[in-house]
Amino acid sequence: MLNIVLVEPEIPNNTGNIGRLCVGTESRLHLIHPFGFQITDKNLKRSGLDYWVHLDWKEYQNFEEWASQIADPSRVFLMSSHASKSYLENEFRDGDWLVFGKESVGLSAEVLARFENHLKIPISPLVRSYNLANACAFIIGEAKRQISKSR
Repeated sequence: MLNIVLVEPEIPNNTGNIGRLCVGTESRLHLIHPFGFQITDKNLKRSGLDYWVHLDWKEYQNFEEWASQIADPSRVFLMSSHASKSYLENEFRDGDWLVFGKESVGLSAEVLARFENHLKIPISPLVRSYNLANACAFIIGEAKRQISKSR
């Protein structure tokens, strides 16, 4: 099972879509406060449809609470447009932690400094960034492909 981590998500529709993606890929979703919405937000429920009840998820009051339970920091991968290594060059394993930042600014310098593995999604210079739910789909899809090949 992959662990998908959203640090301070701001847009309920993205979180709902990512929740649905996690159900479909049998991944666990980890949500780190503060959120830019209420967990009961109608847009979160709408984008997650009726899949939210099947979602394996946890929430944390802050980054430190989440980070304190990581047993192997070498299996934590932070997504950043400033990273030099592409996610396509990485070897993923079952149980990995895939960490995504908030929609407006990504991951903070403090969060990026906590873990060594930073990955990016290659992108045209005409586009600043991908939608968070789409970025998650890229990374989860590649990780699941690699994990299924190794079995």
